[in-house]
Amino acid sequence: MLPILFHDEHLVAIHKPSGLLVHRSMLDRHETRFAVQLLRDQIGRHVYPAHRIDRGTSGVLLFALDKETARAVGGQFERQEVAKTYLAVVRGHPDEAGRIDHALTRQRDDAEWVGERTSEEAQPAVTDFRRLATCELPHQVDRYPTSRYALVELTPHTGRRHQIRRHLKHIAHPIIGDATFGKGRHNRLFQQLFHSHRMLLACARMQLVHPVSGTPLDLIAPLDGEFASVLDALRWTSALPEALRALRQP
Repeated sequence: MLPILFHDEHLVAIHKPSGLLVHRSMLDRHETRFAVQLLRDQIGRHVYPAHRIDRGTSGVLLFALDKETARAVGGQFERQEVAKTYLAVVRGHPDEAGRIDHALTRQRDDAEWVGERTSEEAQPAVTDFRRLATCELPHQVDRYPTSRYALVELTPHTGRRHQIRRHLKHIAHPIIGDATFGKGRHNRLFQQLFHSHRMLLACARMQLVHPVSGTPLDLIAPLDGEFASVLDALRWTSALPEALRALRQP
């Protein structure tokens, strides 16, 4: 059963676990479980994904329950009216706060047609970040005798594919557990020390206006599982934003 964060006649939001695809993909053609399918069977209604998050990312995933609502909430995402807050564990110690303003080349869906009029130009992409906590572990991974890591809060202002993962790689602070844009040696250290085999990136909070009632929605997915275990081991739980500390799950 997928944890439901919000449900009415128009919208449903779930806490998507890491490792679950949002919908069927040719890149993972052997996968048989998808959030769309599982949620449809769970609530007995057809669902329309309002956005997407990567397979390895956990957290808030929003669906509409009819096409009209899907168009309305989709417009909010397109107009960048939806506030999204992510948490990530990264390699190194980034600045206390900053903005990553770095255009990203387009990464297409696997089924997207590529033709003469398809643009290859990089698209503007902006992500703000804030460092919440740091640590230095007595383990040599690179050329240094110790290894540094940090807990970071991120606010993407655009919605490019893999934006946060690619932006953090761009500033040389890749996400732990990211097999594509991260560093294998650091990923393996977290597997050995903390038994963490997932990408440590979560969409922890999403704020938007209900497209039908007009009331504000504040959707929060508390960190759990391996992500929470890593925070406990590093004594970072107290560094979480207040809204997440209040909903902290064991």
